[in-house]
Amino acid sequence: MDIASVLGLVLCFIIVMFGIVSGNGISAIGNFVDPASIFITLGGSFFCVMASYSMQDLLAGFKSFGLIFKVPEIDTPQMITKVIELSNVARKEGLLSLEEAAADLDDDFLKKGILLIVDGTDPELVRAIMETELISIEGRHKAKVGFWDTLGAMGPAWGMIGTLVGLVNMLQNMSDPSAIGPAMATALLTTLYGSMLANWICAPVASKLKENNGAEIMVKEIMIEGLLSIQAGENPRVIEEKLKSFLAPSERNLAGGDDGGEADG
Repeated sequence: MDIASVLGLVLCFIIVMFGIVSGNGISAIGNFVDPASIFITLGGSFFCVMASYSMQDLLAGFKSFGLIFKVPEIDTPQMITKVIELSNVARKEGLLSLEEAAADLDDDFLKKGILLIVDGTDPELVRAIMETELISIEGRHKAKVGFWDTLGAMGPAWGMIGTLVGLVNMLQNMSDPSAIGPAMATALLTTLYGSMLANWICAPVASKLKENNGAEIMVKEIMIEGLLSIQAGENPRVIEEKLKSFLAPSERNLAGGDDGGEADG
């Protein structure tokens, strides 16, 4: 579980609750709960998003919320090490020997690339096939990010709509001065709900999904470059240095290994 995501969301909630109760105590929480305001803000946002997506994409978008609590199984240095190991195998035993090595791989993307190489596919065609799949993967990820961006944009918008509705109702009943303050407070609650939906939920979810997407895409780009280098017959040490350029300097010692240039001779 991604502890940072859990702590971030929980601490945001605690900070807001602290701000509410610090002035007037626990009883002040009731001042910030209004069913009509909740319905206008959350209901309006949800139904607008529903109108913007197919039911399948809508459900997929909501399901992606759980992804922010999962630690991505992405180890970029380890993947580079794996590619270097494959390059050593190919240099010693030939490209056809990679077919047996592919059977032990868990990553379908890497396995697909290896099988294309073993089949003697033209390098440019290998790149085209792999990059097409990469674009497809990134497109699916961006659709989920876009879902939360859309929901985040709808929250404040419907919060403002709710506030305008509340203000109109308040102005229609100006005969009782004592009711103006509570009515104004109720009208402003929808803006609060909309801002919380956008900044407490949607923005962090979209940001975490973007981060996970970036990490996964980089690993797959490393796979593509590594496989094409193997197909071109490049020295394993050269492949290692090429792939390490994807990493931050602090991570480069974690990738590769003592056998990186084992097959030089």
